[in-house]
Amino acid sequence: MLKLSKMTDYAVVLSAQMARHPERLYAAADLADEIGLPRPTVSKLLKMLVKAELLVSRRGTQGGYQLARSASAITASDLIAAIEGPVAMTECSLEDSRCDLISQCGVANNWQRVTLAVHQLLASVTLAQLAQTQPIKLPWVQIQALTLHEPAQL
Repeated sequence: MLKLSKMTDYAVVLSAQMARHPERLYAAADLADEIGLPRPTVSKLLKMLVKAELLVSRRGTQGGYQLARSASAITASDLIAAIEGPVAMTECSLEDSRCDLISQCGVANNWQRVTLAVHQLLASVTLAQLAQTQPIKLPWVQIQALTLHEPAQL
């Protein structure tokens, strides 16, 4: 199964919370309480998002965390890369790949194309869209209405 880590999921959840009220400065403890995550986890994620320049941190009694730019200028790809690293389906899909089989595997070029398509899709989804409660419309992909018991058919 291809899936994001819980830390990435949590980073998106807390970023979406901040996107819903972009004028507000968030203390790590308050944000943790609001979204129901452990404070150490939230603190770690906030530091990672600041390092990735997706959040800014202001010190002092009136300090806290805030989005570094508008939620419409932060993409799903940005958030994933901040926690997971670059989006790549396989080792050979990375720019600085060190795969020993790349010259004879025969699928590297196609995996790179898949990686590019996934990256472009993730880069087309903004934090502002993710923070909405209604379903977002994705380019290129027509998603059928699914229940929890039906397999995804893209």
